[in-house]
Order: sequence, then C-alpha cells, then structure tokens
Amino acid sequence: MTRLAMVLLAVLFAMQARAHEIRPGYLEIRESGPGRYELTWKVPALGEQRLVIEPRLPAECISTQQKTRIAAGGAFIDRWTVQCETGLAGKEIGIEGLDATATDVLVRLEHAGSILETARLTPTAPSFTVQGVQSTWSIGWSYFLLGVDHILAGIDHLLFVLALVLLVPGRWQLVKTVTAFTVAHSITLAGASLGLFNLPQRPVEAIIALSIVFVAAEVLKAKPGEVRLSQRFPWVVAFAFGLLHGFGFAGALAEIGLPQSDVPLALLAFNLGVEAGQLLFIGAILAAVAGIRQVAGFQLQWTRVAAAYAIGIIATFWLIERLAGFAA
Repeated sequence: MTRLAMVLLAVLFAMQARAHEIRPGYLEIRESGPGRYELTWKVPALGEQRLVIEPRLPAECISTQQKTRIAAGGAFIDRWTVQCETGLAGKEIGIEGLDATATDVLVRLEHAGSILETARLTPTAPSFTVQGVQSTWSIGWSYFLLGVDHILAGIDHLLFVLALVLLVPGRWQLVKTVTAFTVAHSITLAGASLGLFNLPQRPVEAIIALSIVFVAAEVLKAKPGEVRLSQRFPWVVAFAFGLLHGFGFAGALAEIGLPQSDVPLALLAFNLGVEAGQLLFIGAILAAVAGIRQVAGFQLQWTRVAAAYAIGIIATFWLIERLAGFAA
C-alpha cells in the first residue's frame, strides 16, 4: 500500500506541474479605430518562466505603441497597439510556438460596431482566418471547449470529484451527489460571472483545497458496516463545497471574458463544457475501477485507502501553499 501511495503521489504532483502548462492563453484584439487594434496578450506562467508563444499578425500590421508587460495571477500580460491599414478581415492570425506546447489559446476579436469573433487555437491548429462575423454556434462551441479544457486542467476540482467517487456508496447516490455539485457550482459560476456576487479568489482557492482534504478524510474514516453522515447525505457536502468551486470556475472565466453580445450563451456553453469534462473524468474513473475489479477478481479496498491518502496529502500541500500565499 505504501508503494502504491508513493506512485499516486508522484503521478499527482506531475499532473499538478503539467496543469500549469495547459492553462489556456488568451489574446484579445479590439478595434479602436479604422485599422487600429489594441491587443492584450495573456500567457500562462511556469513559476518565473514564461511560455515561449507569441501572436503572429499579418505582415502589414505595424506596432504603434511600445509593448508593456506585467505579471499577475500566474500569467504574464502584454498590451500594445498595432495599425493594420486594410483591417484584419480575411487575414490569418496565429500563435507562434503553440505547436510545441500542451496549451490552448482563446482569441477574442472585437471589430468596430461591436461585432465579436472568437476562435480557439490548439497545438494542432495554431492559426485561423478572420471572418469579420461569427455565428452564434461558433461562439457557443468555443466556450464549450474552453469549459472542457478548464475542468480537465483543474486538478484540484478533479481531485474533489475523485474523492466523492471514493466516498459515495452506490451508483444512484453518486449520480445525486454529482448533480448536487453541478447545480451548486452552476449557481455561483453564473452569479459571479454576471457580477451579482463575488468572493476574493485567494481565499476561495484555499477553501477549495480544504474541501478536498475534508472529503479525503471522510473516505479514510469510513469503516465497513458503518455509514457516516457524509455517506448518508453526500449531496449536502457536494452542494456546500460546490458553491465554492463555482467561484473558482468564475475566476477562470473572468480572466478570459465574456462576449458582451452573447453573455448568456457563452456562460451556458462554458458551464456545459465544465460538466462534459467532469462526466468524462467520472466515466474514465468508473471504467478503470471496473477494469481493475475484472482483472483482479476481488475488491481492492486498500487501493481506495491509498488513493484517499494521496489525495489528502496533495490537498494539504495545496492548502498550506495557498494560505502562505494569502498571508504574503
């Protein structure tokens, strides 16, 4: 059991490190005058290092303002202005170096007249051609994929869901628990994104880590033949902590921004993407468990305990790290 726990710890630490790289980049291009565009370029940071990816604009676009750079929220943010005499419609925009990363980039282009265009660039498709207009379907699909990316890169959210899977007995109970988690974080995601209410991001991240520690501890305290309160009413636990996780999702969405002309659609699509990614993760976990049971031919209770220990240790590390960052 000790050896397996060490392996799980190593894997989870590796996942955490990789998660920093796969946070999406964000490029905003806003037309402020005829052929004049103001750019905001946000690149995820790897500690003190910056991913070597840069926007590639048409050759005719010339910088008219010196680029400024600040470091904030685990990312580097550049701002500058360019002049493209014939505009950007029909031209190609890409991200240099994206094909050598595991990072996606969301491009948000606001033309004069509030016409919004979005595109999701990936390592296999690092460029796109500006259309000048965009369908509602395209906007929704971009934010849906962004939601999927966010939840699959959000190791803390996934560990909470994994701890719930370990805690909850029975498939029907698990369905109700996950549904409660979904409803709860949908409420705070929508409310915070629309500016109805909000919480500071750093305390939220610390409490998210604490929620994982709590559920992992409940898994370890559970004994055969004894049903704990958290196992009898797991949906209450999931709903309560889901409200806090929703603020975490809202913080990520706030960094990217919502299209002013399609706020409800983008918000709904992002939330559906989060749910789709969450269901994919749960499905993969349940399939893996079923496969292990079939191969082993018996219940591996000790692996459940080892996984709970690994989750609890990782979450405790995050909690201490985030509290230290908050105090600083």
